[in-house]
Amino acid sequence: MAHLLSTSCPLNISSSPKNGPNSLKQSLASLPTSLTLRTSFEPFRSLSIHRKNPQRLFSVCATTLQQAETKTGSGSDQSSGEQSRPTRVMVIGGDGYCGWATSLHLSNKNYEVAIVDNLVRRHFDDQLGLDSLTPIASIHDRIRRWRSLTEKDINLYIGDVCDFEFLSEAFTSFKPDAVVHFGEQRSAPYSMIDRSRAVYTQQNNVLGTLNVLFAIKEYGEDCHLVKLGTMGEYGTPNIDIEEGYITITHNGRTDTLPYPKQASSFYHLSKVHDSNNIAFTCKAWGIRATDLNQGVVYGVRTDETAMHEELYNRFDYDGIFGTALNRFCVQAAVGHPLTVYGKGGQTRGYLDIRDTVQCVELAIANPAKRGEFRVFNQFTEQFSVNQLASLVTKAGEKLGIEVQTTSVPNPRVEAEEHYYNAKHTKLIELGLQPHLLSDSLLDSLLNVAVQFKDRVDIKQIMPSVSWRKIGAKPKTVSA
Repeated sequence: MAHLLSTSCPLNISSSPKNGPNSLKQSLASLPTSLTLRTSFEPFRSLSIHRKNPQRLFSVCATTLQQAETKTGSGSDQSSGEQSRPTRVMVIGGDGYCGWATSLHLSNKNYEVAIVDNLVRRHFDDQLGLDSLTPIASIHDRIRRWRSLTEKDINLYIGDVCDFEFLSEAFTSFKPDAVVHFGEQRSAPYSMIDRSRAVYTQQNNVLGTLNVLFAIKEYGEDCHLVKLGTMGEYGTPNIDIEEGYITITHNGRTDTLPYPKQASSFYHLSKVHDSNNIAFTCKAWGIRATDLNQGVVYGVRTDETAMHEELYNRFDYDGIFGTALNRFCVQAAVGHPLTVYGKGGQTRGYLDIRDTVQCVELAIANPAKRGEFRVFNQFTEQFSVNQLASLVTKAGEKLGIEVQTTSVPNPRVEAEEHYYNAKHTKLIELGLQPHLLSDSLLDSLLNVAVQFKDRVDIKQIMPSVSWRKIGAKPKTVSA
């Protein structure tokens, strides 16, 4: 079992000694005594934005001793005249749904990986009384299990990218060749609960990304930023959605311009702000960046997360963090009618979690040029909500599960019937081999849901956040 190497970066905690999140206690329990600790037991408020120093939630720099022997492969830098070495990839938000699967995939492909995360996603569950369908181990247990199974190390930096001092220490310590940035509050419903969550979402996402851009400028000017965007930036226009840019002719003159953005929540707006900031710094500072406008992700298993139960990925099914297909499979497994919002004609791009990790690897292996801001639409198929409900119903019947569907009032402000045709060719051209939604995959998803259905909290299935009823006062979502 690998040990953690103590560094000069202290651990800073703001947590109630009585009511701190369970995940934080588990993480602290697994830390070695050699780490220098500095704690402050102020009350851990529902959101960090009210504190004098809102950025520093948890900070610890840690890496592993007994480094595994370097193995070259798809993660190797074959620079001319230099000995081959693994490409160093920093995965910000590497403890989350997409980030964890990506970290393991890249490590398995012989990239040298560092996870940067403040573990706040686990705290959100404690805040709102939620839990993953699948049991998930602490980040320290996850990394130790990966080391024991593969003899591959993943470096760990626990801290907040909104704290530039911490981020600077992580950059100068790890020296990444590429940064994969998943480290944002990623839920549209969470951003629409109340004013404080809306402010937190934009502060965390926009300022965190700005810090990452400044860190690249100061400490790794040749570093390639791979940023997770969202197809939700585009909205649902009545024309085809291009990949980032559109060529238009107006009053006899033609230009290629960024595709118009029509975000539909404070979360999606934060992503639009990110894209604009990244595009500007590519132009002004010569940063190289790839914006992955990702569709809705489904699935839970990759080759790596299926290796051991301590490597399981999280599986959200609630109305705040759960995505449509994952939620429908859980609803079917427990006998709850599938909750179609409104008319159910809302159409989006979807992709398997296995394709998420594949797309990120392709972006890293084929980096943008200096000063280039690339945009890839990252999805493989388009479905309406009604189509997904029909597919889950048919898959359930094959497994002997009777599935019913109900229409519920749409909590969002969105078109429920609309034109939708988005281009997504650039990743295919780079070599993406999609895992399309098939009967066997739906069977697998439903079987996972059935396996863990005793962990389902029925009260969390129905939507509880309304776009129109968002208020200024902090709101507690009933558990």
